[in-house]
Amino acid sequence: MSIKITYFVHGTTTDNEKEISSGWFDVELSEKGIKQAIDLREKTKDQKFDVVFCSDLKRAVKSAELAWNGIYTIIPDKRLRECNYGKLNAAPSSIVEPMQEEECIKNKFPEGESYEDVKARIADFLEFLKKNYNGKSVAIVAHKAPQLSLDVLIKGKTWKQALADDWRKTKSWKPGWEYILD
Repeated sequence: MSIKITYFVHGTTTDNEKEISSGWFDVELSEKGIKQAIDLREKTKDQKFDVVFCSDLKRAVKSAELAWNGIYTIIPDKRLRECNYGKLNAAPSSIVEPMQEEECIKNKFPEGESYEDVKARIADFLEFLKKNYNGKSVAIVAHKAPQLSLDVLIKGKTWKQALADDWRKTKSWKPGWEYILD
């Protein structure tokens, strides 16, 4: 049996609006992000999930709660956090984003982690899903690095491909991306 994963990115944050890369900095949703999360309830009304997992950072928790509180069980999980940019948590995106694509796929951000570290967390989470949610439909609300990790782990993309195809670059946001975990 397989697990159907529908991946959602948290709503826009106050840092996003200022072009700040939050990382593990626990930033709030902006007014736009709150509206996006509330709108997600309507956009997903024809979908059915057995459970919703989210990063334990408040922007993801709040997005999940605004979309599905009272409809689905929502379970925060630290493994779904964004990449820890270490000293660069809450730094300008103009500094962090080039590092994501160049030196920090395998090398850690200063006092933080690498994208490979995030991939290892996500691989552990996927093993957890296989053991506990086989045959289920699972929603995940999280961040950029975990989503790119799913592209690498499940879709077999290289990091270079995953980064090049990232919807943030192509401006192709949608209300959920599907992955099948066998």
